[in-house]
Amino acid sequence: MRTYLSLAAHRTLPLLALALLFHCLTPGPAATAQISVSIPEEIEWTWEVRPAHPDPKLPNVLLLGDSIARNYFPQVVKDLTGIANVYLMAVSTSVGDPRLPHQIVEFAAMENVAFRVVHFNNGMHGWQYTEAQYKTAFPDLLSSVRRVTDTGGRLIWANTTPVKSNASNGATNPRIEERNAIAEKQVRAAGISIDDQHTLMTEHSDLYQDPIHFGPRGAEIMGDHAAASIRAALSL
Repeated sequence: MRTYLSLAAHRTLPLLALALLFHCLTPGPAATAQISVSIPEEIEWTWEVRPAHPDPKLPNVLLLGDSIARNYFPQVVKDLTGIANVYLMAVSTSVGDPRLPHQIVEFAAMENVAFRVVHFNNGMHGWQYTEAQYKTAFPDLLSSVRRVTDTGGRLIWANTTPVKSNASNGATNPRIEERNAIAEKQVRAAGISIDDQHTLMTEHSDLYQDPIHFGPRGAEIMGDHAAASIRAALSL
């Protein structure tokens, strides 16, 4: 037996279905704050480096960050030669962007390794997001870095370094300090080690290469500090 719908019914039912779908998918005020949306920057980039010949007898270490980590990565590699295989994933994708957690997990899958230590920070991007959005998104970053560590793996969070007053990418020292405080509270609650790069480089304001990045000597200082924290984590 066939059931026939009138023309009016044919028009009305899809509208009712769409209205019901919209009602189900539209979040309430509390849920709206949880929604994260990608806000691309004018230039998006990814910079990944892996050891040419990783030693299978050594632990794997990941530096996860942005151009700041990319600058001190060579010094970390130098300091940890013969101690660890050091990988780098530096991206412009920021905390608050839902792409970042996926990119981290995909990077580990592509390299097909788990990391004994992940030293992470991604603080010089994402100024289009509010501090409230940063706070909401930070647990996703923690979850993704945990997923790429091996059994007994350790995490080290590096806080964001200061900038000069004429930085033009949206970064300001008050915002950096606020975000560092937001992240530190969550990091300490999770029992994660902290590499205090902010205090370290506050004492080297004469070493800026530009309003955001430090020059070669600054990169060496930061790399030595990061490598020391990684060595300490590897010994636990």
